[in-house]
Amino acid sequence: MVRYYNFDIVFAEIPGEVTLAINLTGCPNRCPGCHSPHLQADAGRVLDERELAELLGRYGRSVTCVCLMGGDAAPLAVAALAAFVRRSQPALRVGWYSGRSALPEGFPPETFDYIKLGGWVEALGPLTAPTTNQRLYRVDRSGAMEDITALFRRRG
Repeated sequence: MVRYYNFDIVFAEIPGEVTLAINLTGCPNRCPGCHSPHLQADAGRVLDERELAELLGRYGRSVTCVCLMGGDAAPLAVAALAAFVRRSQPALRVGWYSGRSALPEGFPPETFDYIKLGGWVEALGPLTAPTTNQRLYRVDRSGAMEDITALFRRRG
């Protein structure tokens, strides 16, 4: 079961997209210096297909992407939610931010348009920093992942 703490409309998680970012709880990663330790607890509202459809219904055409932020404790459930978005809102792009450095075994990347990997390390900076440890991938329908991180790095 996947739970979420809150959500917001953001512009930086998936550059070039107006993104409904949903912060999932139950994070098992325990990254040093975690900027969202409240997301480590298994708390919040259940995020199932009905709840996700309600959230998407609130924003309609105002967003171009939905990004599930976290969910590393239940990656296959996160992928199932992404598949639901694909079926119910085919024009909407779908992203996942995982704090892990690699996808879990058996994970279906083709259910997403974007996957961002890598825990937050403040000293290395965000996706736009040349020193970041995070990577943003564009995923095609076959599941092939293209690293597009460099497209978003700040020019110094």
